[in-house]
Amino acid sequence: MALSRRSFSALAGSAALGFALGGSGGPGAPSAYAARSVPTGPAPAPPGADGRTHTIGYDHYSLLVDGRRLVVWSGEMHPFRLPSPSLWRDVLQKMRAHGYNAVSIYVSWNVHSPAPGQYDFTGVRDLGLFLRTATETGLYVIVRPGPYINAEIDGGGFPGWLTATKGTARTADPTYLSHVDEWFTAVNRIIRRHLFTEGRGTVLLYQIENEYDAHVTDGTGRSYMSHLYEKVRRDGIDVPLFHNDKGRNGYWVPGAFDTHGESGGWLYGFDGYPSPSQVPPDWGHFGVGGAKGGATASPRTPGFVPEFGGGWFDPWGGVEFQGKGYAESRRTRDAAYERRFCLTNLANGLTLHNVYMAFGGTSWGWLPAPVVYTSYDYGAAIDEARNVTPKAAPMHELGHMVQRVPDFAKLDKAASVEAADLKVYHLTNPDTAAHVYVVRNDGDEEVTSTLPTDAGELQLTVPAHDARLLTTGLSLGKRRLRYCTAQPMAVLTAGRQDIALFSGRYGDMAHLVLECPSEPLVNRLDAEAAWVYDRNALHVTVPLGQGGLTRVLVEHGESETPLLLLFADDATAMRLFPYDTPSGTVLVYGPALLRDVALDGSTVRLTGDVIQQTGLEVWGPRGMAAVEWNGRPVRMRTAMAGSLVSEALMPGVTKPVLPAIGGWRRRSENPEAAPGFDDSAWTVADRTTSFSTTPVPKGQPVLFADDYGFHYGDVWYRGHLDATAGLESVSLAYSTGTQGMLMAWLDGHPLGSHRMPVPDKKTVRQGSWADTATFSIAQLPEGVREKLTAPGGHVLSVLVRRMQHDQDGKALDTHKVARGLTEVTFKGASPKVSWRIQGEAAPDPVRGPQNNGGLYGEREGWHLPGFADGGWKPAGFPRADQGQGVTWYRTSFKLSLPGDVDASVGLVLEDDPARAYRVQIFLNGWNMGQYINDVGPQHTFVLPNGILRTRGTNTLALAVLSDGTTESGPGQVRLTLLGSAAGGLPVTAVDSPGR
Repeated sequence: MALSRRSFSALAGSAALGFALGGSGGPGAPSAYAARSVPTGPAPAPPGADGRTHTIGYDHYSLLVDGRRLVVWSGEMHPFRLPSPSLWRDVLQKMRAHGYNAVSIYVSWNVHSPAPGQYDFTGVRDLGLFLRTATETGLYVIVRPGPYINAEIDGGGFPGWLTATKGTARTADPTYLSHVDEWFTAVNRIIRRHLFTEGRGTVLLYQIENEYDAHVTDGTGRSYMSHLYEKVRRDGIDVPLFHNDKGRNGYWVPGAFDTHGESGGWLYGFDGYPSPSQVPPDWGHFGVGGAKGGATASPRTPGFVPEFGGGWFDPWGGVEFQGKGYAESRRTRDAAYERRFCLTNLANGLTLHNVYMAFGGTSWGWLPAPVVYTSYDYGAAIDEARNVTPKAAPMHELGHMVQRVPDFAKLDKAASVEAADLKVYHLTNPDTAAHVYVVRNDGDEEVTSTLPTDAGELQLTVPAHDARLLTTGLSLGKRRLRYCTAQPMAVLTAGRQDIALFSGRYGDMAHLVLECPSEPLVNRLDAEAAWVYDRNALHVTVPLGQGGLTRVLVEHGESETPLLLLFADDATAMRLFPYDTPSGTVLVYGPALLRDVALDGSTVRLTGDVIQQTGLEVWGPRGMAAVEWNGRPVRMRTAMAGSLVSEALMPGVTKPVLPAIGGWRRRSENPEAAPGFDDSAWTVADRTTSFSTTPVPKGQPVLFADDYGFHYGDVWYRGHLDATAGLESVSLAYSTGTQGMLMAWLDGHPLGSHRMPVPDKKTVRQGSWADTATFSIAQLPEGVREKLTAPGGHVLSVLVRRMQHDQDGKALDTHKVARGLTEVTFKGASPKVSWRIQGEAAPDPVRGPQNNGGLYGEREGWHLPGFADGGWKPAGFPRADQGQGVTWYRTSFKLSLPGDVDASVGLVLEDDPARAYRVQIFLNGWNMGQYINDVGPQHTFVLPNGILRTRGTNTLALAVLSDGTTESGPGQVRLTLLGSAAGGLPVTAVDSPGR
């Protein structure tokens, strides 16, 4: 909602754990509870690299940063899922602006390690750059380098080469641990330089392993976890460590795997992904269930949920969401879902809270695990195209609340309270005597009920499957709140006045009562508000949202400090941004995003984004007289609210027009299928043993692709046969992961294709996908069959599309399940076969190991910018080709988007869903994902700026793989605008070398 002209014109007239890492304590410091008070004032300022030593302690309420309470409100993003480092800052700034004070990241081993002993932290894999960017943004970092991460990523994050090594993963096996130690040495060398304890960065917490629920009670598991702990500490990581328990199992609580216990700086955390139909569980300190009850399993550490569902992943074919993709995930896990569950978490004493995902991003190239497709949007509050969705409202409001209303860092369970047809949680802060009420409606109908509070009975309405938070007794600067039926979002001081901001649903009637022993001077600055003074209290009522932001100024009375009351509905609250500077807090209202604030004398320099036409209002330190927006002065005037208000509305963004894509050129590949193809340089497949969990067939060589160093994408086989007289059929057993497929040729003639079945609800979560394709020789032309009876050699060519490695969630080495051919048998003849295999070439030194598979065009550079395709045939879409194999299409297009507009662009592929083919998409040589026309649900692929040249020429290449059973496209191929804003950030082009 844009600010109206009318709205703007109206403005004219406790006991703390003694352990503290990085300070006088340390990993070996004794555990002790000291009878000392903990400051309960404003939360610590945003962190940065200040060069000073900091301490990180904790008690059962919260973390203690430099002795002050900190509620961690974190969001998950994965740098490797956004392959444009400039855009990392964009997402981090959006997270900070919308309430997060921390970012949690996985560091995926496979992204950084193309081969044993090789580690790459350059370009899009520059972990140090990401950590510096987070520090500059003012966010704490929770770093999670595994070694196993899951994350719906290939092999759960294990590098491809680990599948072909000795040693059982996720155990104390010495061979496996030697590889882990090497990884930790490499990654911790970088993390060590960004520790908050040393004032060099903002790394606050560090996770080892993830969802490790195997070998919990035996010596193997304890030895493994202890080894990881000791290794990380030896590497100089001195912040608290933790593990993310897969559910509320009580696994790996302090002291569970070694003698360190609480003195070792170990936190217990668990994850939770409740379904929308589930009643929110009581899994915090105030829950039930003993060791299986969540935070109750570790009563002396703060309630910690390292992963709480900010959406859900979508499997191939849209199984869970009936083909609707992430739009359905965002619908079912909407703002009301997040509010209902997150408020329940807060009501249960969880003060370390990480939303998975805040921004999902893209599993580009061959990053995704078999279960998921390219998009990892996740239904997150910030979508894959970096747009902030309405779902972000509860994150924005709750995040700012827990940072700027310090009472929430220390809450005890209070006397039970009941309201008809509603679930009520009642808590109180023992130091401030403030009361908090979380009121939840688990039913299908809206409920209006009466809530008994310590300030009297209050009537309130809660929508179906939603929740509300009410407070009594809060300090609002120098004044005290009796109660408010709207949720507090922030209490701050700006200039000469205190400001208290309250938010709620559009159309709700907010009723606030302020303790006032003497009658104050009240200025109703917006027409929507009404007030009355009665019995030593000021009563204010406001219908939320009907006029944008509603302002009420309270002056004089018992306090000489004015109090400005601000009331907002969700959409309005999303455009209110508090920002701390060394000179004081600045509050900005109006734009779609506030990125940064800098005070320069009397001038406030703001940067951010505008989408719709809007005004600008700024509160800040005394002496503030002028405002710049994105480097340009804005004419402002002083308002009665103590703010500067723009005299004119700022224009919205002009949406850029995207060009049509044409000029396609076409070339077919598959020379590997021809009997005369020279495969002498290919790898001979003659091994007889393997470390795979897939058995090697008796009497046959190992054909598993990983054993020969081919870990990603397509793989070719050529079997040289003799003695084929009488051959009736060929059976090809293969393993790919869901959606994999196989195509075969004999002496250059298609035998046919086979694909793994589209998963259903029963099978979508199974780990390994293996099947056997049997092809009859009788289908071949008579002349071809006759040649099989003659002396001489023959060639069986097989192309297998692998869908990456299984994850290893149960620590059973399932990532080592074979990929590619597993066994070849013949009926009617027993030919001798010698095999050669070819997969991806050496890893792209810029784009990384997951960028390319083993298609001929990939090996020859057909996907790269600058490749000479002048000899290719002109082509147009839509197409209706039919044939088995791979065909490439290439073109280029130019963009000239305005430099002051941040435009997110996508590529759309659409066709008749009955056509069975798939497309690998390459933009400027970067593999942006896989489209499967007859499976879906994904049709739109985000093209991240940086890889996409928004002011320049782009090369687009499509590798179309058709199984020959139907006509194949592509059909429509076009660009689409996914979002745009006036503002944005400068984007550095991502290195995209050509041939």
